[in-house]
Amino acid sequence: MGSRRPTTAVLIGAGQRGHFVYGRYAVDNPDRLRFVAVVDPDPARRSRFVDTHPAARAFESVAEWLASDHRADVSVVASPDRAHHGAVVGALRTGHHVLVEKPMAATLAESVELVDAAEATKRTLAVCHVLRYTPFFSTLHDVVASGRLGDLITVEHRENLWAFHMAHSFVRGNWSNEAESTPMIVQKCCHDFDILQWNLTSSAGEVVRLSSVGSLLEFRPDRAPHGATERCIAPCPIEACPYDARRYLNPSWRGWPVEVITDDLSQDGRLKALRDGPWGRCVYTAGSDVVDHQVVTMELASGTSVVLVMHGHSGQEERTMRYDGTRATLRARFGKDAAIEIIDHASGRSEDVPIRASTGGHGGGDTGVVEAFLHSIESGSPPLTSAAESLESHVLAFGAEQARRTGDVLDVASYRATVGARSPSAG
Repeated sequence: MGSRRPTTAVLIGAGQRGHFVYGRYAVDNPDRLRFVAVVDPDPARRSRFVDTHPAARAFESVAEWLASDHRADVSVVASPDRAHHGAVVGALRTGHHVLVEKPMAATLAESVELVDAAEATKRTLAVCHVLRYTPFFSTLHDVVASGRLGDLITVEHRENLWAFHMAHSFVRGNWSNEAESTPMIVQKCCHDFDILQWNLTSSAGEVVRLSSVGSLLEFRPDRAPHGATERCIAPCPIEACPYDARRYLNPSWRGWPVEVITDDLSQDGRLKALRDGPWGRCVYTAGSDVVDHQVVTMELASGTSVVLVMHGHSGQEERTMRYDGTRATLRARFGKDAAIEIIDHASGRSEDVPIRASTGGHGGGDTGVVEAFLHSIESGSPPLTSAAESLESHVLAFGAEQARRTGDVLDVASYRATVGARSPSAG
């Protein structure tokens, strides 16, 4: 039996996710994935990627790549949120199957257009909702789907963002300005809305209405400690600040997040990044305009109530959740120490649910989503999640942001109809 050639790919966006996740997968699995082109406006990033993937031809822009005759089986879109739409549409129309980072686009209308483009071109469009591909969330899904919790009454799901992660990504970093990226509830929690609808829709129905509150509470000039300097390396005299950018200088930090701020991980390289780039700014005067906490309440068709809490003030990075049904309660934690526990209401007995071991980023989801996408392309089978199904998480996330801004209780079906999105139950 002859071996199959690797799937060929174009990488659009050679930043942290593009280079260190998808590029690294290709290096580790040359029989499955081979990059033949890279698109990025940064010459240093293009050069870095080509050094690792010599077969890749470099392009400065999507327009330059599309104007060439350089094609592949698939495109992986890992560019900034607001660049997704043009890259995905261009790739689909030139015959590529596409794996796109979440969120799939910067607006809900653009997200709908991407689903329509995939259907029109008959190409696969898969969204990197990596949590679905983890052993943890697969196990949690199987428990909920089994019915052993009974009818679901209420669900609580918390996205507890490590405080330094909040400072890195949403105060100093790429998602600190909503006009240049996307609302934090969209960028961070379309993952969580996707997991909730995956777990709940079949047993409790769609979300029929939602409301939301939240604000930017901490990272404002009026909250700055007295004497704080504009950059942490000024040096700032404030002691024990959880957002101190000098933590990037720790030589034991080799991967994320330090690999985001500079390619030169020497002390001089790190210092230069803190001195000249956004990463060394005081979080209180950096100018972020996105929320640092938000709560979304939802009602499902069955009457089940759901609460999603997102905040950037956790001592450690973890998602926690609780599902209360008529027969049992499930409590779970996804993070450094993952666990799922079921407490039976009748007997009072507690059971720890075994979770298959995982390796790699996002609890194994980074590898899992790539392998599932490649399997779909190789076999011709549909992906685990269709683009149309992934769209519902964007409907809920963008809807939550609208509800937060207006104070309204959102009728989800009406909101979905305003942009021409189909109900997930419509297929």
